[in-house]
Amino acid sequence: MSGFHDVRFPLRLALGASGGPMRRTDIVNLSNGREQRNQRWRDSRRRYDAGSGVKSLADLYAVLEFFEARGGQLYGFRFRDPLDWKSCGPTESISAVDQALGTGDGVTSNFPLVKIYGDSGGNWVRRITKPVAGSVMVSVDGVTVATSAFEVDATTGTVGFAAGHVPAAGAAIRAGFEFDVPVRFDTDRIDVDLAHFNAGRIPSIPLAEVLA
Repeated sequence: MSGFHDVRFPLRLALGASGGPMRRTDIVNLSNGREQRNQRWRDSRRRYDAGSGVKSLADLYAVLEFFEARGGQLYGFRFRDPLDWKSCGPTESISAVDQALGTGDGVTSNFPLVKIYGDSGGNWVRRITKPVAGSVMVSVDGVTVATSAFEVDATTGTVGFAAGHVPAAGAAIRAGFEFDVPVRFDTDRIDVDLAHFNAGRIPSIPLAEVLA
């Protein structure tokens, strides 16, 4: 991913941010009262407002410093979604069998990390490109694999098995992990008014997900 700094937005501010996934759907109302729906985006895109996480002047300055270091909208960065930041639910513990990555064929050694959202009505597979280093657990046919048997590219979200550890044909590869969302500032300007800030008005700090 070009134009990206592999640094994380201050965690204490991210935990207080608001926002989430957004989709784009066209809805055409027909003359008979029915409607037709068309999905314009294959994947959802997340947007956040980090201003809601700012509680003090120190927090505000931390955002200002981070904004300047990224050149405004120029460089992307890591952001922890306050709700959705691991391979399982927010109240669950990560395990090596959380998400299905694929099935071995005896030859393929690299498997991209994904997270699947679904129920009986359908599902969506999300590509995870920014796993947290050291958090990834991998299993083959339900057996946890030693960390020495694989490597994780934390910049692309790919698990690579070492020579001699490539999954056999038919083996189920699964993984558990923490992850960040690649985002950028969705503005080249941050308005700071200390009078309003002291009165309780928090500046808007919009962030937009960067899709690979």
